[in-house]
Amino acid sequence: MEVERLKRKKMRDLRKKIKLTQEDVATIVGISRSYYGLIETGQRNPNYITAKKIADVFKCPIQEIFPDMIFFCSKCYDMKQINEQTA
Repeated sequence: MEVERLKRKKMRDLRKKIKLTQEDVATIVGISRSYYGLIETGQRNPNYITAKKIADVFKCPIQEIFPDMIFFCSKCYDMKQINEQTA
């Protein structure tokens, strides 16, 4: 879990840099503040559309915020899990 939080630290840092609260980002993206908080802490993974909206808020590529995620259709998968399944 700690590694996941470190990956999502980028989200928190970008959010604070542009002086937005979790509530601000959640409102812009169209999700609840609690769900955004779970995404930011790494406890939940967003679908592609939500991840793209979050990246747009921060004006950066989706891969920069979610570096170890891979998106297929509307689902998000941890690349580690995919590698383990194909090994």
